[in-house]
Amino acid sequence: MLKAAIFDMDGLLVDSEPFWQRAQVEVFSSLGVTISQQETLETMGLRIDHIVDLWFERQPWQGPTCQDVNTLITKRVEELVQEHKPMLPGVREAIQTCQDMGITIALASSSPMSLIHATLDALSLTDHFSALFSAEHLRFGKPHPEVYLNAADELGVEPHHCVAFEDSLNGLLAVKAARMKSIVVPEQQHRSDLRWSIADRKLNSLLEVNKELIASL
Repeated sequence: MLKAAIFDMDGLLVDSEPFWQRAQVEVFSSLGVTISQQETLETMGLRIDHIVDLWFERQPWQGPTCQDVNTLITKRVEELVQEHKPMLPGVREAIQTCQDMGITIALASSSPMSLIHATLDALSLTDHFSALFSAEHLRFGKPHPEVYLNAADELGVEPHHCVAFEDSLNGLLAVKAARMKSIVVPEQQHRSDLRWSIADRKLNSLLEVNKELIASL
């Protein structure tokens, strides 16, 4: 029986992936790094410090530290989210469905806690979550399961009694490694990737979440 539903944030609750792509291209380009939007898709779901470290290894720059660059990119994403408030379809309905079933609602994201708070405030979602978890200061980010295992521990729920909602393959790998049930909502252009087959359920949007779906896991 499921006792907790743990939601990812970027790309699942909020259509912020284009903002991450834009911010990376803007900031890296200003440092003389040659990067395309397509290349930002390859690192989707990874923690931003890991992405920055990766690009520094490929194309070292002078001046700002990697931490400085992390901060610049994150702040730019915060600005864009607060300006556009791009909540994805079905978010409130999916959360409400889980709440109606007596399931505890939490969030586990690779994003820094500052961005988590800024995003949930912008979308008026803060009060819907019992707990918030960030992989920002963990030893490992997704696809490592640490943030999900920490969430289960803090909630006092065994991982196999949790369902996690994800939109990225790195996130799905983290969920599976944590031994949780998985519901994925991939971006349309990546929906045909055969790797999604390891998910328990694959949806077109969170609007497809209902009590029957949750009960069938």
